Amino acid sequence: MTTTSAGTVIRPARARTAATGAALRRRQGFQHGGWFVAPFLALFALFVVWPLLRGLYLSFTDANISGDGAHFIGLDNYREALDDPLMWETLGHSAYFTLLVVPCITVLAFLLAMLAHHIERGKWLWRLCFFLPFLLPSTVAANLWQWLFNPGTGMVNHVFSIETPWLTDKSYAMLAVVVTTLWWTVGFSFLLYLAALQGIPAHLYEAAALDGANAWHRMVRITLPLLRNITGLVVALQILASLQVFDQAVVMMDFLPGPEGSTRTFVQYTLEEGFTSYRVGYASALSIIFFVIIAAVALARMWLLRTREEGVR
Repeated sequence: MTTTSAGTVIRPARARTAATGAALRRRQGFQHGGWFVAPFLALFALFVVWPLLRGLYLSFTDANISGDGAHFIGLDNYREALDDPLMWETLGHSAYFTLLVVPCITVLAFLLAMLAHHIERGKWLWRLCFFLPFLLPSTVAANLWQWLFNPGTGMVNHVFSIETPWLTDKSYAMLAVVVTTLWWTVGFSFLLYLAALQGIPAHLYEAAALDGANAWHRMVRITLPLLRNITGLVVALQILASLQVFDQAVVMMDFLPGPEGSTRTFVQYTLEEGFTSYRVGYASALSIIFFVIIAAVALARMWLLRTREEGVR
């Protein structure tokens, strides 16, 4: 006989029947649910898995854009990539852009969310203004700021009474792309922070105020610790997005690599090798290398999150 946790005694035959019925229900549930996820799985396999496998195969060949005459060359593309100074230069540009954007956008999004959360008048208008740029297409945002940074007719130099060649000097070109990206994408992180702030119970702040905590202490002791997970999410998403920067840098520089190649990113270099130099095999190898870098960043984020959760327990 079998005894359940509630103390009920079930005979062996009935226990086997119950187990068989439960297994049958799980199998039927999986079969029915499989029909609902089948379209997604088919599209995922068609547009993600198959291109990834195809790109992996092409990275071991000398394929060109015509698709003719591809020969297996082993790891030659990867050896060339690791010895390619331009690959490392463009990877450095992407990393530099990421190091500038991620801290700025995290802090700015948090401050805007705090402002929109505590302001009383016109709250909806402030939220709309902060989030609205994120709804613009990347080409629109890039063209807008290309005009604003124009040395002759742009408003940036006119407002600050300066004569900075933002888009024609390698010292300022990447900074112009960073400013454009901050204005364009901060709305998404702002929305995440705002939703998290609204989820913090008000009685925590009331209790802290009764204990004599001022606004600074309440933010440091209550708000920031409770937003730790959201901050980690924002940082991770921004790192992954910033490493893949392409649209705004290309459009602002009129589809050129910028002054002295200062804004040529890794993604742009990969596309140039594939569609300008017609070296599809080499471009595929660059894509696989970049995929490994992105996957490593994502796995590192998951590992840090799991380690922190285990430490809390």
